[in-house]
Amino acid sequence: MLHENLLLILTLLFAVSMLSMLSTKLKISYPIFLVLMGLLISFIPGIPSISLEPDMVFLVFLPPLLYSAAWNTSWKDFWESRRPISLLSFGLVIFTSTAVAFLAHAIIPDFSLALGFLLGGIISPPDAVAATSVLQGLKVPKRVVTILEGESLINDASSLIVFRFALATIFTGQFSFWKAGTEFFLVAGMGILVGVLVGYLVYLAHRHLPTTPSIDTVITLISPYLMYIIAEHFHYSGVLAVVSGGLFLSFRSHEIFPYNSRIQAYAFWETIIFLLNGLVFILIGLQLPKIIEGLGENSVAEAISYAVIISLVTIVIRVIWVFPGAYIPRILSKRIRTKERRPSWKTVFLVAWSGMRGVVSLASALAIPLTVTTGEAFPHRNLLLFITFVVILFTLVLQGLSLPWVIRVLKIEDPGENEEEQELAIKLRLAEVSLDHLQTNYADEINTIDAYNRLREKYVRMIEISNKKLLKEEIETSTPGFLPRYRQMLIELVNVRRNELQKLHKEKIYSGELIRNKERELDLEEARFNEL
Repeated sequence: MLHENLLLILTLLFAVSMLSMLSTKLKISYPIFLVLMGLLISFIPGIPSISLEPDMVFLVFLPPLLYSAAWNTSWKDFWESRRPISLLSFGLVIFTSTAVAFLAHAIIPDFSLALGFLLGGIISPPDAVAATSVLQGLKVPKRVVTILEGESLINDASSLIVFRFALATIFTGQFSFWKAGTEFFLVAGMGILVGVLVGYLVYLAHRHLPTTPSIDTVITLISPYLMYIIAEHFHYSGVLAVVSGGLFLSFRSHEIFPYNSRIQAYAFWETIIFLLNGLVFILIGLQLPKIIEGLGENSVAEAISYAVIISLVTIVIRVIWVFPGAYIPRILSKRIRTKERRPSWKTVFLVAWSGMRGVVSLASALAIPLTVTTGEAFPHRNLLLFITFVVILFTLVLQGLSLPWVIRVLKIEDPGENEEEQELAIKLRLAEVSLDHLQTNYADEINTIDAYNRLREKYVRMIEISNKKLLKEEIETSTPGFLPRYRQMLIELVNVRRNELQKLHKEKIYSGELIRNKERELDLEEARFNEL
């Protein structure tokens, strides 16, 4: 049994790798391509039936995916976009859940309003991986990506809370708005608190205990699971715990990780996230035959008609919500009009159209119990699963494949002028502190050793050292025996620039993403100098 499961996992991983390469060749976003290929593979005769367990998604896949997204999110950018992110993560989730609840109750026979809210809670959160992977490589405004990524960090939590309340209503037959509202804020607030507390303990471990790059990397892998499990154990939001803890540690990462730990962890996480995302999306596609078999009381044609109508409505609901959400606050608040540039209707539409559903929706649907408290079968469970699957497939294919076309037709571009200016400002500041350090501490060497003088001239021209071959030539042609001190000087300059980056990080003037990129450049530069 063990070797069969292992063979299945290895086969899926191999399939994910091959299909991802093919999706790149065909220029199709890999989440969309993997879902479609999983769907096709599932109908091949002899393919074993694969069941995606909700516990596996929530416990195995979700924590690292959320943690990685939070880690790569700039807190500065996230906080600056908190209003649109909150409107989408909380307001749109509740609005979508309510609209879907009344629609499903109206068009599906014997479908209660509580079941409608359950379905709404399941299909309300868009999937960030699909949206960001489609947008990757396309020139779209950075703020759009920030809003979509920030929304995905929070909306999973709010939708799961709606799902939890709807499920409790179905089991008990009672619902109190005030009680639900109080519990909502309690579950969310305590989830955030748990995440920050666990994150702070992890921060202390990284900061004060002797670690190695391997230990640091392992701790980063364990951290999201600790946050999620502890929060869920006390019935708080594990999603918000992981997100808040990830944001906390990301903001302080420059304080706790040496260059070699960052390099190793970065490569490790890129591989892990690629495999997890690939497995999740191909497993989504493989679920359809099993879901169709369970329909039972509903014909496939009826189920498809319900699912398509609900899918179209979820798309329209998002458009209806996003446009007023983008412009009404500007009308009501002079401070917003003064502080923020008026968003183009094209970029607003891009946010509205980027509402593809994904793994959290399917996992929530699979988590519906088989029976109610009386022992009877859970009403319309198989129909709920089928509708969820079709909504995921419908939004991924329709919206996902059309996003590049929408961007081209609307001629949406990312000018990138502000980022280019910020990057230039960072380069100038780093070059200035490096030059100052050289002239203060190595004045004699600059006057007597050609390599030092040439390095000074590079900083004067605001050019960073990036050519290892040139460095070797300087070493080979310079005074014998100077290498140890020269290497020490190069590493000192890296540390000087890193300290200046920390000051820029605290000043919150420049983009957090740009600062992280510069930090990674310094990590690679320091690693190269240590090999000299």
